[in-house]
Amino acid sequence: MTSSEARQKFLEFFKQRGHAIVPSSSLVPENDPTTLFTGSGMQPLIPYLLGQPHPSGKRIANSQKCFRAEDIEEVGDNRHTTFFEMLGNWSFGDYWKEEQLRWFFEFLTGELELDPGKLYVSVFAGDPETGVPKDEESAAIWKRLFKEKRIDPEGRIYEYGVAKNWWSRSGVPAQMPVGEPGGPDSEVFYEFTQVEHDPKFGEKCHPNCDCGRFLEIGNSVFMEYKKTDSGFEKLAQRNVDFGGGLERITAAAKNNPSIFEIDIFSRAALAFNWLSPEELRDESRRIRIALDHLRASTHLIADGVLPGNKERGYVLRRILRRGLFQLLNLAERETLRPLPKKTNSEDRLDAMLDGIIQSFLDTYGDYLGPQRQSVSDVIQKEKGRFVELLKSAYELKRVIREHALEDKDVIDGALVFQLFSTYGLPIDYIKDEARKAKLSVDDLGYLAAFKKHQELSRTASAGTFKGGLADTSERTIRLHTAHHLLLKALQIVLGPEVKQRGSNITGERLRMDFVHGEKMTEEQKREVERMVNEKIAEDLPVIRNEMPLAEAEKLGAEHEFGQKYPERVSVYSVGPKNAAPENPRFPEAFSLEFCGGPHVSRTKEIGKFRILKEEAVSAGIRRIRATVE
Repeated sequence: MTSSEARQKFLEFFKQRGHAIVPSSSLVPENDPTTLFTGSGMQPLIPYLLGQPHPSGKRIANSQKCFRAEDIEEVGDNRHTTFFEMLGNWSFGDYWKEEQLRWFFEFLTGELELDPGKLYVSVFAGDPETGVPKDEESAAIWKRLFKEKRIDPEGRIYEYGVAKNWWSRSGVPAQMPVGEPGGPDSEVFYEFTQVEHDPKFGEKCHPNCDCGRFLEIGNSVFMEYKKTDSGFEKLAQRNVDFGGGLERITAAAKNNPSIFEIDIFSRAALAFNWLSPEELRDESRRIRIALDHLRASTHLIADGVLPGNKERGYVLRRILRRGLFQLLNLAERETLRPLPKKTNSEDRLDAMLDGIIQSFLDTYGDYLGPQRQSVSDVIQKEKGRFVELLKSAYELKRVIREHALEDKDVIDGALVFQLFSTYGLPIDYIKDEARKAKLSVDDLGYLAAFKKHQELSRTASAGTFKGGLADTSERTIRLHTAHHLLLKALQIVLGPEVKQRGSNITGERLRMDFVHGEKMTEEQKREVERMVNEKIAEDLPVIRNEMPLAEAEKLGAEHEFGQKYPERVSVYSVGPKNAAPENPRFPEAFSLEFCGGPHVSRTKEIGKFRILKEEAVSAGIRRIRATVE
């Protein structure tokens, strides 16, 4: 079974059960200040989990592009990736545990024909600190489902606490911010009986063991709680939030413990077909890292992210260089035989990119195909910078020289992390160079410094993005509406080619990235500022309407670059002055945009608008910071 077949079977299965199929959102989240990337299928759906009606109804399903860098050190084994597709189905206050667990079990054993004897499940054991009880209902359902297949449920249903069977975007309950939804979950695991248990992971194997014998293939979250200042309370509606990794589900359908051997990687893996079977086996970790990181980089670049030194650009640069390092290492290692004639690392990189894009044309071809050349240009340019960096890795060489002079055998972990974070040197490169000098690396110290950096980056992110749309404060809502006026004013002053390329709105300011080739003049900034304040003073109505996607596009409503939208969308119009919800008069509106809200009801509520700063972000992309008083 191919990944495309598994994806289509899943979507069709839930379509037949009343679910509207919605498109994948961008990897760059819209109006979500809590994270840099879309890391789960539920992330773009938070407003609907909290009670806002979804334009497509109470039952939806999709395959969502996701990116997570938290487990980057695990990439290289048989199951971890940074980029993946999450098959998902949701119930917004509609069906509950009985339907969800039965349907997923039917999908696995019926549509995919998985052997139910190889399936194991986990349920929530309860948590006295939060007061959330043990999930006895899910356990009882699983017992019935296994018995219906004439399988003894004894030893197949495991109970775990919040560390394993609680889900929220922020992790365990103690890490959740106030207002965040979450709930207990029930996971399904597939057992690869051909994999022997490795005792280094524990005396006995179990579904959550890391030895590779078990693979988690689906997680049904029963999201019915919200964190408050005083603890947890029930949401206004009970929600089902299911997520299952497409790559993992396809691997289970093929009974292959390595997701890197399914079709979605096979085209890109042809770039390594010059290696012998033995070399492919010995270099499997390097090959997997290269395949995953280049695949992730391709999708991030196609969604508008460019390599840089801050935020999303920083993350992209790190994973791209880590993948390129593995590719370069395989091409240039002396232990490998010479490459075939006319084959080099650049040719192999192009072959990988072609294979990656070809694998996704059936699903994302409408935006990924036309960007093939631009994606390649960005990656090749970054590769050139990285090669020069590796040639002149003076700081690492200095550290190695000093250790040799001082007769030290181990490079301190904190120092290794500094070389990684400050100078952009991949950890694998640092280890290789240290090994050549007969030095080792303090892995535990490096991982501790890396973890501390991650924790600090969450804290810095919380400070940078304090407020945001998630809190729906009065000031944030005012700035969100001003954002619509700003985009239209920029298009009028600078030209219609101005398109939004990202935004972030906090309680203190709004930030917008947009396409424009040169620095704005002082006169242009003053004119944009004047125009926005003029529309604020006119006290224009701000009206929300739901309509078919085709109708919204025909009206010329602004929408996010590279984003896919469902068949029904939410559109906000600003003006004209005499428009009303029952008569919005779209052609005469000053601003018309796809948007989920929230907004003020009339522009006079915004206050005085002021541009704080205009600057370059990258080639062809400018950024404006503004506020309201």
